[in-house]
Amino acid sequence: MTFSSLKQRIDRHRAYSRTRRELRALPLHVRLDLDIAGIEDQVARRAVYRQGA
Repeated sequence: MTFSSLKQRIDRHRAYSRTRRELRALPLHVRLDLDIAGIEDQVARRAVYRQGA
């Protein structure tokens, strides 16, 4: 593993953690309206790690 690929993995993990935290911080009524209540982890993972998005 090269340094640049390690840095990319760390950066993506930080973005995933930040996105998950922000989604969980939304008020429940907003998460229900967006239909993401209870699946914030999955939504964050898709948003950050999805290829070609």
